[in-house]
Amino acid sequence: MIRSGAAQAPDAAPVLTVRGLTVSVNTEDGLVPLVQDLSFTLNRGETRAIAGESGSGKSITSLAIMGLLPPPAVRITGGAILLGDLDLVTLPESRMRALRGARIAMIFQEPMTALNPVMTIGAQLVEAIRAHDPVSRTEARARALEALRAVRLSQPDQRMGQYPHELSGGMRQRVMIAMALALRPDVLIADEPTTALDVTVQREVLDLLRDLQRDLGAAIILITHDMGVVAETADRVIVMQAGRAVETAATADIFARPRHDYTRRLLAAVPRIGAGAARPARDGEIVARLAMFRCALRCAAACWGGCARRCTRSNTSALACAGARPFRWWANRAAASPPSPAPSSALSLTRDASRWRVRRWPGLTARAARRCAAACRSCFRTRWRRSIRA
Repeated sequence: MIRSGAAQAPDAAPVLTVRGLTVSVNTEDGLVPLVQDLSFTLNRGETRAIAGESGSGKSITSLAIMGLLPPPAVRITGGAILLGDLDLVTLPESRMRALRGARIAMIFQEPMTALNPVMTIGAQLVEAIRAHDPVSRTEARARALEALRAVRLSQPDQRMGQYPHELSGGMRQRVMIAMALALRPDVLIADEPTTALDVTVQREVLDLLRDLQRDLGAAIILITHDMGVVAETADRVIVMQAGRAVETAATADIFARPRHDYTRRLLAAVPRIGAGAARPARDGEIVARLAMFRCALRCAAACWGGCARRCTRSNTSALACAGARPFRWWANRAAASPPSPAPSSALSLTRDASRWRVRRWPGLTARAARRCAAACRSCFRTRWRRSIRA
């Protein structure tokens, strides 16, 4: 589903304003810009994605906002970063340390390296809470447990005493989200929060961020190169290339009417299933194919769950989940080459294709369910390899 608006009505005054941000690295030949003249505003309750290939300046931008650039090698050489009325560029490190976590927080790309491997999960959460709020250790522990429950981590009491290496990747990511949101910051920066996670855990993490944003009213900067994540999560998108913002627009406009050639090539790089993937997609067709592809993944993931289910779409009849039939049905739809629709009809098609829900299918034995899961999994792997080769 293409997002078309913020989770809640944004405030009139932006919570974060970036004006002409320039970040440079000090080399033997002088200063070389890594990010050049970047400007945007972020309203409360809004999700703004920064998308682009690796090396385009996305993570450098997030580190600059957090004040975590390694001086003197990399530093801000121009522009302003306003958190409310505070200019973060001119603040001393002692003031920035007080703001990090309390008013602006970050979910780092790899939780295994971001978490301390020799401290338990509970000790790290308690330390983060007490660093910004002078409460007793007992109260801090209670707030840490509440944060773990908020991110839907199973058995939070037991997880408090475990070390990062004892948790799965999805669990560690939930711990990072709990740590970032424990003090209810105004701005949350999520740097590739779904990297190295399988498709089902990605879905859970994105849904969790959206639910927490709705409950807390936080503004989110989402850094990613996955345009599928952008389509489902972001309200507005900044497309970056070589340290510059080449296009900024609402998410629906980016997918339906990309203006910059780099944006069109970025969207065309999204894997598509079937023979039609070999040719460039026409305007508006990218949106429909992306939705079909993600629905195919969801259908396969639903069968992987190990129980018999069937998938339905609104305004259509139910599809019987026999073997790999639903996945093949979605794959065939995604591989088809429909006539190029107008932008409005493309968005309508996307929303219709993305409305799905999983229902239990009574009357199917466990043995048949296992055959269904195995067939669907095999079909998915085969078609995925073909799409990559294409």
